[in-house]
Amino acid sequence: MNIDRIAQLLRPFAELSEEQMERTSAYLDLLVRWNTRVNLTAVRDPEQVVTRHFGESFFAARHLLAPDSSGTAIDVGSGAGFPGVPLAIFAPTAQVTLIESQGKKAAFLNEAIRTLSLGNCRVFPGRAETFPDKSTLVTMRAVEKFDRSFPAALVLVEQGGRIGLMIGISQLRETERLAPQVEWEQPKKIPQSSARVLLVGKVTGPRT
Repeated sequence: MNIDRIAQLLRPFAELSEEQMERTSAYLDLLVRWNTRVNLTAVRDPEQVVTRHFGESFFAARHLLAPDSSGTAIDVGSGAGFPGVPLAIFAPTAQVTLIESQGKKAAFLNEAIRTLSLGNCRVFPGRAETFPDKSTLVTMRAVEKFDRSFPAALVLVEQGGRIGLMIGISQLRETERLAPQVEWEQPKKIPQSSARVLLVGKVTGPRT
């Protein structure tokens, strides 16, 4: 897929620079190739990959990070790299850690970082519960066993930091129940989706 078409598909979600578009195009090519032998995403059509995965991730990036941000971010259960790799592309001066416990997916993420020359991105090949550091921003998208993964992600947020979740509208009540110590912003509807939102919260109390 050419860069102009990718840019057109991403326009409802975020406007990217020429360099960001080149990295996004290279990332898409790599993902499509790897997806033929490693199950990275169930979505196979490249245009749907752009809108559903890249679009949602860059939408989150522009709401969570300034392009010149020098902060840190942790993406829990990064999988094929969403939203963590787009975060690193969008904010090249932010330090982004991708937590992924599955070996083949972690290998893909390392290859993506190498191919895209993302010096601000690294992979932690383990579980969130064993990661030793905290961050000013933690993100999570489409992870299994949400009721377990979400509390583990919360522990990684620095006091006063933020957590950004890409979830279904049906999960909002459960999320608020699991995290009474978080001050949640109004959910942001993700473009071209009737059921997906970006939910951002600030951690103000002790985590369990």
